[in-house]
Amino acid sequence: MRPDNDIHVVESPINDPHIFPTDSGGSTGASGYSNASDLESAVSSSDSSSGRFNPRYIAQDFIDSFKPFDFTILPPVYFKKPEQQTDTSSSDEPKLHPNHPQFDYSHLTDLERDALVTSTSPLSKHLKTRHLTLISLGAVIGTGLFISSANALAHAGPLGNVLVWIYIGSIVFTTMSSLAELATAFPVSGAFVTYTTLFIDSSFGFAIAWNYALQWLTTMPLQLIAASLTIKFWTDSINPAVFITIFYVVIVLINLFGVKGYGEAESFLSVMKILAVVGFNILAIVIVTGGVPGQPYIGAKNWHPPEGGLFNDRQPFKQMCYIISNASFAYAGSEIFALASVESATPRKSINRARLQIFYRVMLFYIFSMVMIGFLIPYTSPKLLGSGSKAAIYNADANASPFVIAVKNAGIKALPSIMNVVIIITVLSVGNASVYGSSRVMCALGSLRQGPRWLSYIDRKGRPMAALLVQFAFGLLAYLVCIPGTNATFQVFEWMLSLSGLCVLFTYFAICVSHLRFRRALSVRARVASEELVFTGPIWCSWYAIISIIIVLVLQFWAALWPPPTPGSPYNPSADPQNLFKIYLGGVVLLIFWFGHKIYNYKVKHIPLTKLWLSAKEIDVDTGRRVVDLEQVKQQIAEEKLSLQNKPWWYKVMGFFC
Repeated sequence: MRPDNDIHVVESPINDPHIFPTDSGGSTGASGYSNASDLESAVSSSDSSSGRFNPRYIAQDFIDSFKPFDFTILPPVYFKKPEQQTDTSSSDEPKLHPNHPQFDYSHLTDLERDALVTSTSPLSKHLKTRHLTLISLGAVIGTGLFISSANALAHAGPLGNVLVWIYIGSIVFTTMSSLAELATAFPVSGAFVTYTTLFIDSSFGFAIAWNYALQWLTTMPLQLIAASLTIKFWTDSINPAVFITIFYVVIVLINLFGVKGYGEAESFLSVMKILAVVGFNILAIVIVTGGVPGQPYIGAKNWHPPEGGLFNDRQPFKQMCYIISNASFAYAGSEIFALASVESATPRKSINRARLQIFYRVMLFYIFSMVMIGFLIPYTSPKLLGSGSKAAIYNADANASPFVIAVKNAGIKALPSIMNVVIIITVLSVGNASVYGSSRVMCALGSLRQGPRWLSYIDRKGRPMAALLVQFAFGLLAYLVCIPGTNATFQVFEWMLSLSGLCVLFTYFAICVSHLRFRRALSVRARVASEELVFTGPIWCSWYAIISIIIVLVLQFWAALWPPPTPGSPYNPSADPQNLFKIYLGGVVLLIFWFGHKIYNYKVKHIPLTKLWLSAKEIDVDTGRRVVDLEQVKQQIAEEKLSLQNKPWWYKVMGFFC
């Protein structure tokens, strides 16, 4: 099936097996290298093989790696208008790669330009399915699970807590299904923040992208502070600036090794966290069943009065609504696998596997952990609320971690220290993931001309170095914790943390709307997604997520403006605007960015303020697509369906879920 006449065809080098790996088997092109930067590195290595271990050579190679990516070594992307399809010698064919500074975009529309420049990004392509899965797990399994879950349990009770986390988890799963379809078809720089620009509106894309970037920019210093304050579990005699420096240098070095080094480091840290969560849950079963010598059988007594109960007995429904931001914050990071799709060696195979593995593991770790925590600790325990210490304000009070509380209550002396080591690894991993998330989004913003152009700077190793430097600079805010007189510093970081609460829900809303708009654009062209896409997510998933997000935002608004009684304190029925503003700060920032960009488009591009979204006919569904041979794709899909018909039912079920 050929594209409509109003759609231009792009033959992108990202589809060329001589430049990037193909999706079938991950083979490289005729040159034997997966991309031009690998080829360049191989040539320079072979020329200097005798001296490559020379310190001078290593130092020089390190310095040279920061130089701009050499786009002249990449072939041009041939962009032909429909009337030029039979004219192979058209003078309109560009002679440069689309990311080359001198590439002429004057004959392209803004949408074509945005799709083309992000789909041909020279970011390094070394990530595998294992990396995509563990990178997202590294971002997800963090302080939301190990520390913030204590506050959630205290507010909602054991069953209420589990129900909220299951519901938010269902939103995450359905959103990831829609995102996987888009990321497989369009593995572009910036992924979901770029899709918003391509399929909805540039102003909405601008707002979502900067809101998401700010979420991760502020996460790194917060995680550095959390890691340094966790050390206080063992000693108070050392200034936290010492540990902030150590952790800061480690994160910077990991990210300077490029995406492959980052992927391997994050994989290692994620495995450590997974082992810790699995080990804790096994231990929890032993403790609950009375398997620890000298400890009584606990069973389900904390789920019943007088020790506890299924729900908080003071406004139980509002208490559940109040912890929505906690659960949303904890799930943040699940979407990073799509952000990494442009740096994946085989996105067609990797993305959907990563989506399923992330969901099952997160649901297993989170939901099962929430159930076990509810068995181990009564929601009425004052220990869950923390001590009001400096570490507690930064969400880094290890003593308030339900994992640590449970181990202490069981009288196991050595394990609290082990759990604190796990918490340090956790916050470092999340801090490391924040560098990846923010830098890739800011690089896309530079490419889309929605931020300073220098943000799109990519060096010879395929690293978005300018964006990385911005994140490294934000990381230095962690040293504010060392300033004498803590009140002002606490308030600054409290507001910074507020950016992260509901930001992920706004991002998921944008992803699902982008999916619906993309499908609508295909429909008006009489094209069927299942016939030309290698993976399709059900439309109902996007609708379910959109409706659910609207519902939870309304409920969170109600619970935030008239907050329920805090456990252990008297109830104040009056409204609390400051609490509402803190929880919804991300939404306020989103509206400011959106309206500001709308005014800019009106003043500069003369786009009416009343034009809120792209029409279905304006959306470009082909430029930037990894697969452009639609007939070949349809043939592959038909063969896969035919092969699946001959398989037993259990194989079909397993294939659907795995």
